[in-house]
Amino acid sequence: MPLRSRCTLMLMLIVSVVLTDIKLSAAETAKQKKPLNFVFILVDDLGYMDVGCNNPQTFYETPHINQLAKTGMRFTNGYAANPVCSPTRYSIMTGKYPTRVDATNFFSGKRAGKFLPAPLNDQMPLSEITIAEALKEHGYSTFFAGKWHLGPTEEYWPEKQGFDINRGGWHRGGPYGGGKYFTPYGNPRLEDGPQGEHLPDRLASETAQFIDAHRDEPFFAYLAFYSVHTPLMGPGPLVTKYKEKAKRLGLNGQQEFADEEQVFPVDEKRRVRILQNHAVYAAMVESMDKAVGKVLRQLEESGVAENTVVMLTADNGGLSTSEGSPTSNLPLRGGKGWLYEGGIREVFLIRWPGETAPGSVSD
Repeated sequence: MPLRSRCTLMLMLIVSVVLTDIKLSAAETAKQKKPLNFVFILVDDLGYMDVGCNNPQTFYETPHINQLAKTGMRFTNGYAANPVCSPTRYSIMTGKYPTRVDATNFFSGKRAGKFLPAPLNDQMPLSEITIAEALKEHGYSTFFAGKWHLGPTEEYWPEKQGFDINRGGWHRGGPYGGGKYFTPYGNPRLEDGPQGEHLPDRLASETAQFIDAHRDEPFFAYLAFYSVHTPLMGPGPLVTKYKEKAKRLGLNGQQEFADEEQVFPVDEKRRVRILQNHAVYAAMVESMDKAVGKVLRQLEESGVAENTVVMLTADNGGLSTSEGSPTSNLPLRGGKGWLYEGGIREVFLIRWPGETAPGSVSD
């Protein structure tokens, strides 16, 4: 996919399947399987080199994402529509290139610099036809969980953009309220959970509940993790695990950074991370991966796995030169905020039973 974003490919896949079903005659339709379900998983700020299926030497552990790759197709040249979050999310929802709709930065961001910034429209207008709205027209139940970041006020939030259910989607680009990644969340679209509950696990549980409740009807579930966006917070036992792992592998004391311009915040000293050894970030990656596993297990337990297309990708590259620089994208240059490979090349997996050969790779 040298010129097309993987967001457009995802939309083409879904729309082509739906339109093919619509064109069948009534007699033919009666003989067909029920319409395909779709589960789309978007991870925030996950680097291409963070996952084991792309990088067997990664410091992080992603067994469930790796298993998804083994049972589906892995794209080695999947690219985001933009190196920051909101524009890519806009593209995923509409199939449009972000610059054509003035979605040129995260909402509501403004890059400091010597030149005037590009025009920025900081919401996805209600006039846009989203993939959720298109699927609802054809009888799909629609669900959203996690990070939305496509409008400053609730008139632009998921409920107004084609989703029947919204769990956690609002204007913020990260879990900055309450206990942040741990309950209480301080999120008007997500009730607080029991003490110690971790956000990615909660979002996966909400998604799993939706899947099970709608097993007998076509559904579209969009799980957009806040992970692994800052603030960097992971479950204590996992943080301890990765501190011990870094020590065991002899990573402590090795050079962690090299010289490179910071993207955000711009007043930080120049540096780019060149070593994967950040224990908290590693804990966040693993907890997100476990949440992916929970959703995949639910598909099996609900008996719909063989009739469900699962897609997983990220909104932009890993944080190697911004917001604490917790991960390394090497050998890819740059990271989130850059148009270098490290900022736009993404993990991209599709499992479509009967169509994608298990363990297949597309370059």
